[in-house]
This record gives sequence, structure tokens and C-alpha cells, in this order.
Amino acid sequence: MKLLMNIALAALIALPAAAEDKTVLERWEEDRTQVFDGAEITLEDLYWIARPLVIFADTPDDPRFQQQMDLLLEDADRLALRDVIIITDTDRSEMSDVRETLRPRGYMMALVGKDGRVALRKPGPYSVREISRSIDKMPLRQQEIADRRLVEP
Repeated sequence: MKLLMNIALAALIALPAAAEDKTVLERWEEDRTQVFDGAEITLEDLYWIARPLVIFADTPDDPRFQQQMDLLLEDADRLALRDVIIITDTDRSEMSDVRETLRPRGYMMALVGKDGRVALRKPGPYSVREISRSIDKMPLRQQEIADRRLVEP
């Protein structure tokens, strides 16, 4: 199972090479369940558009990283409904923008709000249900829900 997950994850992260002519946001809009490599993301570009969920590890072989990815990929649609963009960074030698901004130590999961503020940091895997609950408590998310109720009959 882990081998299949690693192959699937590698395929998801490898997508940018095939879609070089599109921006990260354009690719995310096409498929909000895909996983992005932290090296290609600038958090500032996502402000007021998406909620970055960043999973850090020193290596993709970290069992906590693998467990977290399994949890996320099982229910990625629930996160997509909440404008979550899933980002991974498993290369501590490469100082990506997300790594410089969030400064992880080993494994860490961080949820960033649309306003750029860190809403949640966890040193271990977290279920999609728990992440969704954290998002749903955010004032901006509550406003989005209220606005949707006004539009929908």
C-alpha cells in the first residue's frame, strides 16, 4: 500500500513538469485535489484566494508524512470545497518560500488562512475532519458559508 501511495504521490507532484505553461493557481483551479511541491509556491501569491495546507518533512520516507498524505488523499474533496491547496515540502536543503516563511523542524503540518496568517501548526498527522473543523471556525470561512446561503435558494 505504501509503495502505491508513494508512486501516486510522485505522479501528483510531477505534474508541474507537464504543465509548465500554466501557473500554480491555474492548475489548482483545474483540479483542486492535486498536490503541489513547495518549491514552486510563493505563499503571498495565494493570499485571499486559497488556504495553503503545507506538510513538511525532512524526507518523503518519514512515516508521519506518509500517514498525513494518506489521510489527505482519502478525502481531498472535502478540503477542495474549503479552498485548500495542498503543498508538500520534503527537502530541507532547498529553502523554498514556504520553508522560509513557516520554519518547520522535521515533520510539521501548517494550515495558513487566506489572509496569510498561520491558523494551525501540528507536529503530527491530523485528519481531514479535524482540519475541516479548524477551517470552519475561521471568521472568513463563516462569512463564505453565510454568503453562499444568500445565493443558494
